[in-house]
Amino acid sequence: MPRARRPLAEALFDAAVLDTAVLLDGGLSNQLAAQGLDLSGGLWTGRVLAERPDLVRAAHTAYVRAGAEVLITASYQVGYEAFAARGYGRERTTALLGRSVRLAAEAAEAAEQDVWVAASVGPYGAVLADGSEYRGRYGLGVRELVDFHRPRIEALLAAEPDVLALETVPDAVEAEALLTVVAQTGAPAWLSYTVADGRTRAGQSLAEAFAPAAGAPGVIAVGVNCCDPRDVLPSLRVAAEVTGKPLVAYPNDGSVWRAETGTWQAPATPAPWPVEDWRAAGARLVGGCCRIGPAEIAALAGRLRDG
Repeated sequence: MPRARRPLAEALFDAAVLDTAVLLDGGLSNQLAAQGLDLSGGLWTGRVLAERPDLVRAAHTAYVRAGAEVLITASYQVGYEAFAARGYGRERTTALLGRSVRLAAEAAEAAEQDVWVAASVGPYGAVLADGSEYRGRYGLGVRELVDFHRPRIEALLAAEPDVLALETVPDAVEAEALLTVVAQTGAPAWLSYTVADGRTRAGQSLAEAFAPAAGAPGVIAVGVNCCDPRDVLPSLRVAAEVTGKPLVAYPNDGSVWRAETGTWQAPATPAPWPVEDWRAAGARLVGGCCRIGPAEIAALAGRLRDG
């Protein structure tokens, strides 16, 4: 498995010293759609992973060419239960999780710059394909969520990614479950909530939500993703105060997901991206999520280079 030259945590430390950031990629789904793929159906990008792995690799490569230094895998919505309901056996789903890491690693290996592979561990709500990741409050406890996430995380780690991306987490209860599994594996990970109006999507205070990550040695960064850019800075400030860890920020373009129609509602006016303020707050991993493509990542790379 190709490897970057050093652990991502070391690169984040160097970024802090140099007052810069490591560049994440952008939204995988929008890049796959831009390549002409139909993402309809409950398996979303997971179906593309199964049917057209070459185009998943091509999407990763597009972000590498834009300057991305971290590639997030296509495993966000891959879950054993959801795939079993559509005829995928357990071994086949495990193989797909491993494939997601290998495809990103192949794109990383061909890059001129160091590129790390982050295995996406999406929330329980993502595999429901009903927008639940923007609500949380699934009615499940920590033990049940641990049982859901552990097999996925173990399958991803078997493919040897550089880091786990515990991303788009809507609920502090789910974060506790994810951190429990990660602690048991000893793998490095970042924890990233999806937020709105200064709270988790489930309504918890961000101070409460970030607190469990403060003492988690395997967590190399904390922050937010798939949120309005205007929610980033206040969230990062809370995360910094509560955890003291490097921060991660990769919002979407300010659009709102409408689960009833399966579409994004774009904002009337594009939200600003005060990246310099995010960096000043401690963001050491910066990129984009849904509806942020290679062109935007290339522009962000320029902003990071220019200081």
